[in-house]
Amino acid sequence: MTAEMPAREQEHPASAPLSIHDMTVAYHRRPVLWDVDYNAVPASLTAIIGPNGAGKSTLIKAVLGLTPMASGQVRFFGQPYARQRSRVAYVPQRSSVDWDFPVSALDVVAMGMYRKIGWFFPVTRHYREKARQALDRVGLADYAQRQISQLSGGQQQRVFLARALAQEADLYLMDEPFAGVDAATERAIVGILRDLRAAGKTAMVVHHDLQTVHEYFDQVVLLNLRIVAAGPTETVFTTENLKKTYGGTLPLLDLVGQRMARA
Repeated sequence: MTAEMPAREQEHPASAPLSIHDMTVAYHRRPVLWDVDYNAVPASLTAIIGPNGAGKSTLIKAVLGLTPMASGQVRFFGQPYARQRSRVAYVPQRSSVDWDFPVSALDVVAMGMYRKIGWFFPVTRHYREKARQALDRVGLADYAQRQISQLSGGQQQRVFLARALAQEADLYLMDEPFAGVDAATERAIVGILRDLRAAGKTAMVVHHDLQTVHEYFDQVVLLNLRIVAAGPTETVFTTENLKKTYGGTLPLLDLVGQRMARA
C-alpha cells in the first residue's frame, strides 16, 4: 500500500483541479463510462466532446456525486469533493431546470452563494450586490427582477452562468452551455471563459460544435464510453481521433479536418 502511494500521487497530482482514477459508471449494470482516468490541466479551457450517449453529461454528474459510480476515485485539488465544494461551480443543462419556479434572475444567482450566506439566513445587501455584479458581467443587469420563465433561452443560460460566477470558484463544470443559445450569448460565454482562464481558473465544458473547438478551447477530451484521447487541442483534436471517437467517417468530420489543415 505504501509503495503505491507515491506513484498514485505522481499520476494524479494534488495541483490538478480534477483528478479521476479508474472511474466506471453503470446504469442497470450496463456501463456508460468505463475505466476513466484523467487529470484536468490548471488554468485551461477543456472541451468534452463525443457522440450522443457517449457519457459526457454522466461524466460531469458522476464526479459531482449526482450520479453514483460503480468504481473509481475522484479528487478536486487533491481532496474529496465534500472538502472542496466551495471551489467547484456547476452549470447544468438548461433543459434540466424547472424554469416555471417563481424566482427572479437575481434570486437564482444568489442561490449560488448560499454556502457563504447560510441556508437559513436572508440574502443581505452585500450578497445581493454581488449577485447584481455577476448578472452585469453576463449582460443581464437590467433583468435582475425578471421572473426566470420570462427570459429567453439564451438569457436563462446566462443567468446560470452568472450563478456560477457568483460562487467565485476555481473549477467550473459546464454541461452544454452553448446549446440552443443565440450568437450574442455564445460570444458572451466565450468571453467569460477566456476571462476565467486568464484569472487562473479552469473550465471543463460539454460541447457539441466540432467546428468551434479549436477556436474556443486549448484542451480537449474525446469521450465515447471511455476516453479515446485527451490533451492539448492542437495535438489531440485530429481527424483520426475524431473518427475513432465517432465510430466512422462522417461528412462533418471531413469538413473539420479540412478546416484544421488550413489553420
